[in-house]
Amino acid sequence: MSGMQTAPYQDFARDKLGIEFENIDYLITALTHRSYVNEHKKSVSEHNERLEFLGDAVLELVVTDYLYTHFDEPEGILTSWRASLVRTESIGAAGTAIGYEPLIRMSRGEKNGSPRARQQILANAFEAVIGAIYLEKGYKAAEKFITEHILSKLDSILESGSWRDPKSHLQEVSQRVAGSTPQYKVLGEDGPDHDKVFTLGVYVGDKLMGKGTGSSKQSAQQIAAKAAIEKYENKPKS
Repeated sequence: MSGMQTAPYQDFARDKLGIEFENIDYLITALTHRSYVNEHKKSVSEHNERLEFLGDAVLELVVTDYLYTHFDEPEGILTSWRASLVRTESIGAAGTAIGYEPLIRMSRGEKNGSPRARQQILANAFEAVIGAIYLEKGYKAAEKFITEHILSKLDSILESGSWRDPKSHLQEVSQRVAGSTPQYKVLGEDGPDHDKVFTLGVYVGDKLMGKGTGSSKQSAQQIAAKAAIEKYENKPKS
């Protein structure tokens, strides 16, 4: 790429990441989706999946090290906290906040994809950016980036209780409050087989407590469980 073409990436790295890249190709590759390479095979040969692989490992190590060092909790609790911090929604949201989406190189089709697909691309790019920072500046720089953009969210996650598995949490709540176990029912299915969307309801007794829509029945159940928990939490105290 010419200097004019790489300038936006250098500016972004300096202004948003606080890093001067000697090898800006690391960052450009981190923000290159496989679909873009497929459309530009003659001029571009590398996409971000290898950097994503590297960044994912660094992210998990930094988060694991922080939780182990700062909290004396059982393995199961720490695992749940880590999963909440590094899940697609969390790192996708971090990517949105940083603002690199306009710099991601992807195909025309991916640009017009579903919000779910776009969030996955943002999350994958976040891990790839970590990989790029690690290669350019080393572990400490990657750790600083992860601390600022991921670990800084831990307090709010713990305060809200969003780290807890919604289905397990709902079962505890419904058994305590209503003496009943939640039941999940499919309310609808839409879309082609390769991109199906499911809507499920969760019932406690015969009462519909929450609905959820997702790309799988499992994800729809989780969303429905969250909605039911919120309903219980917002219910006026008698």
